Amino acid sequence: MSRFTHAGRVPHVIDIPQELATTQELFNGDRGREFIAALPTLIEDFLERWDLRPDGSPMHGVTALVLPVLRRADDAPAVLKLQLLDEESAGEPLALRLWDGDGAVRLLDHDPVTHTMLLERLDSTRMLSTLPSTRDAVLVIAHLLAHLTARPAPAGLRRLGDLAQAMLDQTPEALRRIPDPLVRRTVADCAAAVREVADEPGDRLLHWDLHDENVLACERAPWLAIDPKPLAGDPGFELWPALDNRFDADEITWRFDAMTDVLGLDRARARAWTMGRLLQNALWDIEDGRPLEPRQFEIAHRLRTHRSRQP
Repeated sequence: MSRFTHAGRVPHVIDIPQELATTQELFNGDRGREFIAALPTLIEDFLERWDLRPDGSPMHGVTALVLPVLRRADDAPAVLKLQLLDEESAGEPLALRLWDGDGAVRLLDHDPVTHTMLLERLDSTRMLSTLPSTRDAVLVIAHLLAHLTARPAPAGLRRLGDLAQAMLDQTPEALRRIPDPLVRRTVADCAAAVREVADEPGDRLLHWDLHDENVLACERAPWLAIDPKPLAGDPGFELWPALDNRFDADEITWRFDAMTDVLGLDRARARAWTMGRLLQNALWDIEDGRPLEPRQFEIAHRLRTHRSRQP
């Protein structure tokens, strides 16, 4: 719990969630601890700089603190997002500025030094995950993706081609560390699929992490995307979160066909890039010493044996 006071203003108490402190220390070590320790001062600085006042309890994800605020000039609701800059989040303001509120949360202000952002406030109580029908939720994600990936990516973002080559370079050593022959074969098959498409990685602006807790409702649009980890590449690389979220083995192929239909994707290429997401996850798990998740291999198995018609 951190208390700070603006000159001449009522003091506010800002609760820095312990869960955020724990994940920052886990993933970022000393940098994470320093970030958490600096948050009270950082919040104070941006409340002052952008003339804001707190308007509710802070929220958090794995790496970011999100504080509801009001802009003093017009009482307009917004949120202050503070996070430690990393490779995945570095392009977030660039992508949000390009989308300009069209299909995604609107960026109101941005500090390039601390990566702090002021964003329009959406309805955090109405995530897409609250939609009872998973099929309806998948279609919402598909239509958002079709919209968001319609633009070519700007210069300066991570490139899927570079990620793909790095994954292929890491695969031989990773395979040697997998004791289960069936799992090893699946990871090898994923690498083979990526190898087939790696020379045409695409150039679209990708969100990368559009699952049903990264889609919120608001007054100006039924649903908007938040929290992109943008890169330039093939939209087929976007499908994995919606296949994995609210996992249902019997729905995998329906979801894949529905999304590729809405996005107008070549299904063979989309399947290969989706296998690339499994390869990416497997390499991270192996590096961190975590067991590989069975449901992810079920997704790969269902897609490998599924023969759907082109949209």
